[in-house]
Order: sequence, then structure tokens, then C-alpha cells
Amino acid sequence: MNKPVVALVGRPNVGKSTLFNRLAGERLAIVDEVPGTTRDRLFAQTEWNGVLFDIVDTGGIDPTTGGKEALSIGSAEFIEQIRNQAWIAIQEADAILFLVDAISGVTPADAEVANILRRSQTVRAGQPWPPILLVVNKADSEALRQSAGQFYELGLGDPYPISAIHGTGTGDLLDALVAALPKFEEEAEDESVKIAIVGKPNVGKSSLLNRLIGEERAIVSPIPGTTRDAIDTRIEFNGVPITLIDTAGIRRRGKILPGVEKYSVMRSLRAIERADVALLMIDATSGITIQDAHIAGFILEAWKSTVVLVNKWDAIQKDTHTMEQYTAQIRQQLNFMDYVPVLFISAKTGQRVNQVLPMALRVQEERLVHITTSKLNQILQRAQDEHAATSRSGRSLRIYYGTQVRSDPPTFMLYVNDPKLAHFSYLRYLENCLRREYPFLGTPVRLVLKPRRQD
Repeated sequence: MNKPVVALVGRPNVGKSTLFNRLAGERLAIVDEVPGTTRDRLFAQTEWNGVLFDIVDTGGIDPTTGGKEALSIGSAEFIEQIRNQAWIAIQEADAILFLVDAISGVTPADAEVANILRRSQTVRAGQPWPPILLVVNKADSEALRQSAGQFYELGLGDPYPISAIHGTGTGDLLDALVAALPKFEEEAEDESVKIAIVGKPNVGKSSLLNRLIGEERAIVSPIPGTTRDAIDTRIEFNGVPITLIDTAGIRRRGKILPGVEKYSVMRSLRAIERADVALLMIDATSGITIQDAHIAGFILEAWKSTVVLVNKWDAIQKDTHTMEQYTAQIRQQLNFMDYVPVLFISAKTGQRVNQVLPMALRVQEERLVHITTSKLNQILQRAQDEHAATSRSGRSLRIYYGTQVRSDPPTFMLYVNDPKLAHFSYLRYLENCLRREYPFLGTPVRLVLKPRRQD
């Protein structure tokens, strides 16, 4: 189902990231400690009164770019920056939270953004104007809450005084936001396998997409994706319907420029969330980088299956050990995803591209594997017999029984005496015992512990 997008807009130091973390932190589940994963989010899903929506922290525009006088005199460079930020939020978001600072009062920068938002109240690309909620942050005292009335001069309706750091007033704000969000219709059920092509900029994602489409010559139709300007490509491979999702390159957060690029990254991350399998492309000429591991962390956090594609293999000088050395390096950098298959391809020449879709479909099949309860408990019992859990404070983890509660991804509920006794390393050991008999190629496995009385 489509989810609305809510953008947080405002100048620096008004508390956008604090509000973002408050909204996201109350909704995001705590993920098991997995070494090597990075969770530097640009957007997050949250929920209020049963309504799901995505929130985006746009980042503040620094008014000192044009000098200290820029704020008061409105330098052309500064005005252009804030105009771009506001305009992109208008184009991409379904609702806007415009944050200002109760302590600072109304500033020229606030007035400039408000003017842009008011003047832009037109129909955008056939879609209705997104509602704007004026959020007066840092209203930590009664006096500051009373002073929020001064922001009426911005002409954006009633101000909502809140304290993002303490949570005061956020309930009323979210009630108003949810009431203003557009209602999305349920999407028609799509039975195709959704494969997202992800990676850094310029690793060859679009070239691979074109190569896959050109080889199969089985495009049914271009279909609009769940995000606004994304176009998915529907093909059929060996009788299996597939939706290929091309994405923008994901840069390191410090390298992401404000504006269009930040939103293209957001769309890439959303594409990962709606995919079944992610094709993580790596540039062979530069080798695996920290950013490649960073993107792999996003994929793992979304619990998606993965195939690693080392592209531009034709540009590498090779000997009999080159592929083996590259594979070892990838395994070392992606040690938290040692179950993923690695293919060495060239989207330019077509080398091994014919193996990409078969591997992706094989990984998808592994994602749907279901283990019977009896077989699962045999594996768990054998694992405990071979290596019992280390005791902590005189007590040891004891697993009474387990059952697979879902596939996509494979999720196992283990009933134990005390989940707090489970060390990460022992859970990894249990996962490896499972994978010895059921490899779950390219697919993450979730182990959920639930306490159960011995009786």
C-alpha cells in the first residue's frame, strides 16, 4: 500500500532532526546487534492512530553561506537555496511540517520559507497541494507556548507549539497531521517478483537494467512505481513475471547535497523496502568500499534478500586468483551478510549478465522456504547438544522449542527460559546450524526469542 510522505522543512537548528528521531524512534523496532551494519537513516516509517506514513528530514539550509549579512539582506544565493529546498518538499511530500524556533521568534529566514510555501499553493502535476502544519519547536515552558502566537504573521494558519526533545505537544500535532494526510487507495495485488538494482552512483545500474531488458525483449509495459517519479519495468523471464526497479545512486550521507539528490536517495531507500530481492552493484575498478557496506546495511535492515554483483569485470586485469581475492575481500567487508551469492559481471559487454535473473529468482525461492516444526526442533536440539549456551550469572539459555512463524523473510520464534540470556554470538551459531541444512541463499534469517515458563 502507498504511504504518505511527510517532509520536515526549516532553517538549521530549529530541531528537525530531534523531531525526526522522536517520531522514528517510537515506531522503529530494535534490531539485533549486527556488526558492520549502519543505520544512518534519511527517512523512516512511523505510525499514529493506525495510520502509517514516511517522514523525511530535509536538513537545514545554512544562511551563512552568503556571509553573516545574508540572513538580513536576503542574498540571492541564500534565497535560491531555501527556495529549492521548499520547492522540492512541495513536489515530493504529501504533507509538510514547517519547523520554527519558539526561542528565536520569527526570523527573516522563516519568513522567506513561508513566503515560498504560500506563493506556491497551486496544483502540482495534477495532484492537490500538500497541507502545511506550522510547528513551533522548543516551546519548553508555558511562556514560550504562549509566545507561539507571534508566528501567525507567517500566514500559515494555527501554530502548533511543541517540544521535540521532551515530546510535549507532539500528540496534538500528530492528530492534526494524520487528519490532513491524503487517503491512498489500496493497490491491486502484484504477484511479480520485485528486484531492485541498488548501489553507489555510476556503478552501472542503468546499464544493467538496459542489458536485462534488451536480452529478454519481453517488456510488458512500463508501470508507475509507488513513488512519484520512479518507473518500474515489467518483464517476464522463463514464465515468471518480474518487476525491475532502477534506483538513483546512494551516496554517503555527508556527500548528499540538499535538494533533488537527497530526495533521489530517499526514493532509492524506499525502493529497497518494497523489493523482494536487491541486486547490490559494486564497481570492480574501485573495489568494495565503506559506502557499499553502508548500502548493504540498509538492505539488511529492511530484511531483504541480496545478490552482490561486481560490475565492470571486463576492465580488470585478471589472473587465476583475481576472482578469489575479490570474493575474499567482499566477504570480509560484508561479514554480516556472508550468506549472499557473488556474481562477477560486465553490464557493458554482457559477461555473465545471463546469470543475474536466474540467481535472483533462486534467492527469492530460498526466501519462501518453510521448515516444518519437527525438523526445526531437531536442528535446535542437535545444536544445543553440540554446543550449549554459555552461562551468565549462573544461568544458561534454554530453548524449549521453536517454530517458523512466517516466510518472506524466514522468521523463527524460539521459546526460551529467558531471552536476556541469549548472546549475539550464540544466536549467530544457531543461525549457522539452520543454514547448514537450509542455506537460505542470499536471504536474512530472523530469530525471535520469546520467554516461556518451564511448566
